[in-house]
Amino acid sequence: MSTLRLFYALWPDTALADTLASWAARAQPHSKGRPMRTETLHMTLAFLGAVEQDIAAELVDATPYHRLLPGAVPIDRYGVFARPRILWAGPQHTPEPLQASHDGLWLWLSAFGFTPPPQPFRPHVTLLRNIERPEPPADAPPPVTWRYDRMVLVASESTDGGSRYRVLARSRPQPG
Repeated sequence: MSTLRLFYALWPDTALADTLASWAARAQPHSKGRPMRTETLHMTLAFLGAVEQDIAAELVDATPYHRLLPGAVPIDRYGVFARPRILWAGPQHTPEPLQASHDGLWLWLSAFGFTPPPQPFRPHVTLLRNIERPEPPADAPPPVTWRYDRMVLVASESTDGGSRYRVLARSRPQPG
């Protein structure tokens, strides 16, 4: 049976994606590396990996009914994951509503047979891959606030030009 490589994420609107791309452009002279395409910028909530087609179909059907607590996350600093050579942007501290949404998502996913990763949740947006310097730029741009009220289920598909992301389903916002 074939599989899809899936993850859940917060997906920025166009203005926020453009701002995040400007953060990447500002860091690129310092860190080098390959900037992520603006249309691929996101904040992963849960990486599921290779998922069988039947489970993927169940997730597509169920995702609109799993609602996140609305919240906001400040993007206020650069950071580095040294081993995979990634420069990212994210918050100094994980906001409690975002942590609660992350934990609630994994609890919900456990009904589908998924288990959360052992490492703590570190919200971030990957800006540059294959960086050359192991430390982030000293000065981040002015902080930006990412307001969210829903998540997306995304399929990552490998192509000759890198990964292509396809949104398969969106959760609905909490009723107001």
